Amino acid sequence: MGDAGRRPVEVLLYGLGAIGAFYGFILSRNPRVVLSVCARSNYEAVQANGLTIDSANHGTHTYYPHKVLRDPAEAQQTYDYIICCNKAVNVEAVLEQLKPAVDESRTAFAIMQNGVGNEVPYQKAYPNSTILSGVVWVGGRQVQPGFVEHRSSEYTELGLHPQRPDAPTETETSRLKELEELFVTGGTPIAVPEHIQTARWKKAIWNMAWNSITSLTGCDTEYWLASSDVSTPVTRSMMLEAVAVAKASGVPDIDDSLADELLDRVRPLGKLYSSMYWDKEAGRPMEVEVILGHAVREGKRLGVATPTLDCLYGLAAAVDGRLRKEQE
Repeated sequence: MGDAGRRPVEVLLYGLGAIGAFYGFILSRNPRVVLSVCARSNYEAVQANGLTIDSANHGTHTYYPHKVLRDPAEAQQTYDYIICCNKAVNVEAVLEQLKPAVDESRTAFAIMQNGVGNEVPYQKAYPNSTILSGVVWVGGRQVQPGFVEHRSSEYTELGLHPQRPDAPTETETSRLKELEELFVTGGTPIAVPEHIQTARWKKAIWNMAWNSITSLTGCDTEYWLASSDVSTPVTRSMMLEAVAVAKASGVPDIDDSLADELLDRVRPLGKLYSSMYWDKEAGRPMEVEVILGHAVREGKRLGVATPTLDCLYGLAAAVDGRLRKEQE
């Protein structure tokens, strides 16, 4: 690969929950990567003992990031990549906090979060940076500070944002290719689909269903689907409304068959809870806006009726508002 393939790559991983810890583990296995992590509630544990991951696919490992930070400014440097695995809440505050770590001529962002529309604030704040979009199908939970359990689900899709009608620049294409290689060398499968926003909407529709239902009912997916004669039809209706919004938004290669595909996918997983459920249980703010709110607002803008989505969004927004008020 020449000199470019051998040079160290400075990576800041922002957000060190279960998903961030998983990608940090993968990157730590790549000898090219110089890894910094920005932690909050688990800062002391990670600083003292590193991060331990117990993975169904990779075994049990402990890794030690090059730098463990509370705030990106502490690093006193900029990065080649900033990988955002934080919850998509308080976005303006996050953008401000990241500023000291950004050199737009150098820094590429990878937005590895749930939801749709997450990349837009980063593109507006850093218009000269490459923005990569990541769709995450990784199951895990941080059971105590600095210790993460990873289930067997492990699949990531990467692409460029925005997908313009004109060809992406050579720089953007090379950054996408390099990040793909960094992950693959670390041992995790990566796909680069033709339409990353299609992949993002499909994952978002999965999240719209299971994140909202598990957090609002307190039930796992298996119990919910068996709980009444209307649970599956209600879930399917919500998914079909979201598919209609995606199609009206111009998202290619998405159709009504997705609803049954996602229902078929969840059934073998058994008693599944969602990240939003665990956030609610812990009293943390929930990702209501990027998971539900964006689709509801797009539906209104495009004249697509979303009565089931509206109901779930309204209920989830009320719960989220209560949690935020309790934190004040």
